[in-house]
Amino acid sequence: MVDGAAAPLAASTAVNPVTEAGRAAPTEYDAILLASFGGPEGQDDVIPFLRNVTRGRGIPDERLEEVSHHYRAFGGISPINAQNRELKAALEAELAAQGIDVPVYWGNRNWDPYIPQTLQAIYDAGHRKVLMLTTSVYSCYSSCRQYREDIGVALTETGLAGRLRVDKIRQYFDHPGFVAPFVEGAAAGLKQVREALGAADGSRDAEIRVLFSTHSIPTRDAEAAGRSEGEPRTFEGGSAYVAQHLANARAVMAAVGAPEVKWDLVYQSRSGAPHIPWLEPDINDHINAIAGGEGGGAGVRGIVIVPLGFVSDHMEVAWDLDTEALETCTELGIEAVRVPTPGVHRDFVAGLVELLRERMARGTVADRPHVSDLGPWYDVCRPGCCANFRADKPVIAEEGVQLGTAHDPRPESAAVQPDGGEG
Repeated sequence: MVDGAAAPLAASTAVNPVTEAGRAAPTEYDAILLASFGGPEGQDDVIPFLRNVTRGRGIPDERLEEVSHHYRAFGGISPINAQNRELKAALEAELAAQGIDVPVYWGNRNWDPYIPQTLQAIYDAGHRKVLMLTTSVYSCYSSCRQYREDIGVALTETGLAGRLRVDKIRQYFDHPGFVAPFVEGAAAGLKQVREALGAADGSRDAEIRVLFSTHSIPTRDAEAAGRSEGEPRTFEGGSAYVAQHLANARAVMAAVGAPEVKWDLVYQSRSGAPHIPWLEPDINDHINAIAGGEGGGAGVRGIVIVPLGFVSDHMEVAWDLDTEALETCTELGIEAVRVPTPGVHRDFVAGLVELLRERMARGTVADRPHVSDLGPWYDVCRPGCCANFRADKPVIAEEGVQLGTAHDPRPESAAVQPDGGEG
């Protein structure tokens, strides 16, 4: 790395013989659905929003109020809705620039515009074949299957099952359009921290650590991530969720070209009962550990936080990283910077359109670039992938499912048999 510049990100278009079995044929889609988490847009929205997020768990409003402080601190407004409006507009502009005349709709899981109403609006406008992309890119229940269930439930509740087809693009964790902005940000962040250390006391060569941060999830859900019928692979870290992050982190650091810089995968935004194990280490705990010097060392003097698990600078980035993690660094006298998420970065938006074109009959993109050996991921998930341990719900984009999707069963000749590994 020279003056904050990074090397081109290494990407492959080689066919993955495991996931190729879950590849869907191009289809003449007539609408695109941008699906996201949603967030409150004022103080009066906070508790109703949190009720939506925790629906079915019996959590009283008093407890919800206790955990609402990060939204309250920002005026009750989550950044995610404004960011999704920007992303929708950027997608529309890029599609138009590429001559693709397909409307983009936006629907949320937990706040207005809600997914069921959006699907009804799509149907009422005369569309019948919808391709969905989500703002969650990795493999686990909350990042993939829950969205597929939300569509399945919405199709059932609205009476649109069998009348409106909704498919989903692949989980795009290792698409270069998603990863490249992190390379750019990590390289710039390392340069910024080195310069800050040099200006402070001449310690430009002090140890700097790159922390790749993502959302913690229960270990049970992590172990289920990527586990399904017909998935023969054993994943690093015991789950596809962990393995995908580790693969991306390595790809970023290889492109940054700073072999002397150590890096770690850390977790944030843990919630739920304290007796339930979640993925660790927590980012703040880890910052404290490395600041004290691991194994008797001098301790880390600079940190670059890369929000590798996130598409945009929403609340869990603004609060858990920009507020809590950076405050931890300040208290410990550590120079630190948090690099940007992809947001509406030119490479990210172009990459999303490329992912859509992989599945569209008009202007189909044949090659499927990926920066890890794990991808490109499945278009149509294996049965039971990222299992829901709480309930059995209708789901789309899964082999053998007919709920509004009309997926053809995978040919027997294409099946990959388990070899004794996970799955």
